[in-house]
Amino acid sequence: MQIHQLTYFVAVARTRHFTRAAELTGVSQPTLSKQIRVLENAMGTPLFVRNRGAIELTSAGEALLPHAQRILIDVESAQRTVHEVANLRRGRVRVGATPSLCDGLLPEALTRFHDMYPAIDLEVQEAGSRVLTRELAQGRLDVALLIVPLHSNEPDIETTPVLRERLVLASPATSDMPERMDVGELRDLPLVMFREGYDLRDVTLRACAGAGFEPRLAVEGGEMSAVLRFVEAGLGHAVVPSMVLTTRPQLRATQIGTPPLDRVIALAHHSSEALPLAAQAFKAELLALLTTFSGRDLELV
Repeated sequence: MQIHQLTYFVAVARTRHFTRAAELTGVSQPTLSKQIRVLENAMGTPLFVRNRGAIELTSAGEALLPHAQRILIDVESAQRTVHEVANLRRGRVRVGATPSLCDGLLPEALTRFHDMYPAIDLEVQEAGSRVLTRELAQGRLDVALLIVPLHSNEPDIETTPVLRERLVLASPATSDMPERMDVGELRDLPLVMFREGYDLRDVTLRACAGAGFEPRLAVEGGEMSAVLRFVEAGLGHAVVPSMVLTTRPQLRATQIGTPPLDRVIALAHHSSEALPLAAQAFKAELLALLTTFSGRDLELV
């Protein structure tokens, strides 16, 4: 059994297609198919059912897949550790963050880190907390900024709460909204609502239900950037993190008082392996940055 054979096996398992797996791994399709056959011969059993137009894992393939993924994660971790030379003169950090954090907190954190370690490559993935948790568990991210508590069963993810952020009501800057209002006063407002599965959608709907009403939705289904643009266009109001409004003069914030709405931001990584040196350095710079955020509707946890 060779590492490259496991790489090809996992690629086929993910894509369920030999040609796409070959493209993904940068080899020819005949080469990949040959190595899969060699692996199957070494294992003494087929790993895939090859039907016309469909590739499925056999029961043996299903059993091998999690072990193969774990081996590849360990190999990549070892390679990164070897490549991280003294004083972090080179390396890579793979960072994930939710859309609101990519818009608010992450740019400043990345700038600080790049100024300190200009030779470290930065890779960013923007996604919801559920997706980021899965990416961490599968070894495709080093660290992630996400919202807790997590609504997924990933026992190998370690989370460190770092920041509590107030949620506010975003409205067009030209509106006559008050500086403060209660959740119950959202009853008569048209709301721009995030898509299904978005943490902020769940928070808003639970708050409205707790106040005894179902919100009136003017528009629904957007990501953070789309929701903010819709509010700027005057289509309605939206409950958003206070952080995202600091660079949007076309919007104004109304504090939500009773009950106050907030969320907890956590730094997460895979708990079963040591955090790579470059990721440790990024975590340190991020925590240093967070100490400067007091007074922006943010509170260190």
